[in-house]
Parts: sequence; C-alpha cells; structure tokens
Amino acid sequence: MSMSQIKDSFRKIDINNIDFNNVGVWPGALKFIVGLLLFIALLFAGYHFHLKDMKASLEQTEAREVALRQDFTDKSFRAANLEAYKEQLIEIEERFGALLKQLPSDTEVPGLLEDITQMGLNSGLEFESITLQPESAQQFYIELPIRIVVQGSYHDIATFVSSVSGLPRIVTLHDFDIVPVTEGNPDLLKMNILARTYRYNEAGGQ
Repeated sequence: MSMSQIKDSFRKIDINNIDFNNVGVWPGALKFIVGLLLFIALLFAGYHFHLKDMKASLEQTEAREVALRQDFTDKSFRAANLEAYKEQLIEIEERFGALLKQLPSDTEVPGLLEDITQMGLNSGLEFESITLQPESAQQFYIELPIRIVVQGSYHDIATFVSSVSGLPRIVTLHDFDIVPVTEGNPDLLKMNILARTYRYNEAGGQ
C-alpha cells in the first residue's frame, strides 16, 4: 500500500463505525497507525525494562574497569619500586633502633636519676626532692614521670634545664612553676618541674 492510498484510507475512517471486536475489518490506514503505535510502545517497554538495566550494568562495569585499571597501575608502580621500598624499610628500622637506644631500660633509670641530680648540683641548685611517679604505658613506649623540686638562682635553674635537655637519653620537661622561696629574698627561687623519660614497651611493639 502506497502512502497516497494510506492517506485516502485514513480520510475515509469513521471512528463511529469502527468495530473494536473485529480488527480484521479495520481500514488499512488504521491498522498501520495502531501497529506503529504498538511497535513504539514495545520499543519503549523494551528499553525501560531491559535495555535500561543493561545500560546501568554496562556503566557499573565501565566504572569497575576504571577502578581495576587504577589498582593495576598502583600495584605496578609499587612492584617496580619494590627494591626502593625495601631499602627505605631497612633505613627506617635502623633509625627506629637508634631511637630505641635513647630510651632507658629499667636498669638504667637509677643512673639517669643520678645524672639529673649531679647536673642540678653542678648548676648550684639545692634539691628538695626528686621522686619517681607511677608509670604510664602507651602502645610503643612506657612513660616514667619524675617530679623534681629544687632551689637556686634563676641562672642556676636555667643552666640545669639546659643540661637536662642535652642528655643523650630522651628526657622531656613539663608543667613547671617557679616562685620565690621567701618574700625577703626574691633571688632565691624554687622550681617544681615534671621530667618525663621513656622506655620501649616490648609488649606493645610486638
């Protein structure tokens, strides 16, 4: 059927005379239009219920491909630089070992206290007390606080603090206060300071 015939058939269609129970007697133009509409509806339904899901699956697969490519690139880079990483690890372990050597062991703590005391005396200070506080265990180290109370001049106190900071072992100073011993002698000062030293926590390190 040509387009002109379809147009002529379409002009002759009387919607009131169409028998919806007998499609076979419908005019050719109406059959064509209904068939076209059904074809379009089928295409839409097929896209919506099938092709749309396939498109979403394709997009997910493409995104996964990008992630896998990036993962492959990262792993290839690490593999290419494996020897460099091994060298860096050895260097880190050596540095870590050097740091551990600066942490006193249990047997070295009394000697450390003697060093601190001697530094104070050499600086011209008078010790009121030097007291070990309860230990505090962290993941990789154990912290040992030492409460120190001394008397002396400002210059002597500064010399003592500088000497303690220069110890080969790690000792940090915290929470200090300095006040005159008496109101009549402002040059004689009393310092209350907390020193902290550290030792390696073998259980935490493992």
